[in-house]
Amino acid sequence: MFIKPDYNLKNIYEIDFQELKAQGIKCIMFDLDSTVMVSKSASFLPETIEWFNSFLNDFEVAIISNNTKDSYIENASKIAPCRVIGKAKKPDTKVMKAYLDSINVKPSEAVMVGDRPLTDILAGKWLGCKTILVGSINPNENLPTKLVRALERSTIKH
Repeated sequence: MFIKPDYNLKNIYEIDFQELKAQGIKCIMFDLDSTVMVSKSASFLPETIEWFNSFLNDFEVAIISNNTKDSYIENASKIAPCRVIGKAKKPDTKVMKAYLDSINVKPSEAVMVGDRPLTDILAGKWLGCKTILVGSINPNENLPTKLVRALERSTIKH
């Protein structure tokens, strides 16, 4: 199986929000760990918060995570500049669809941004969203994680 994200970027900071807006995108959903937050760090980088603030007024924004730990999601919610939803079970689309329904946005008006082709991007594709695959926000990931990423990215069709 090959997955083709609509965009394949080095990191979240390369996202062109004006282009998304011009395409009629109203909502941006982000993965949490390794996408907008260094995995398991429970904190956002200062530049990431500044970056969020540059587009929050233009889109509905949420972080949709597979993390199942209530305390972790609660803590992320306290410091995130937008809504954080856990237990998504991506690539299952139910949680993402429920969120979009709650804000009255069609999947075709949304984009899913994540670092994992087989969870984030696949969920976005199945739901009917645009998708943006990004590299990890942490350039210093450990070797096992880098190997898993390389294997998973072999499913991407360029």
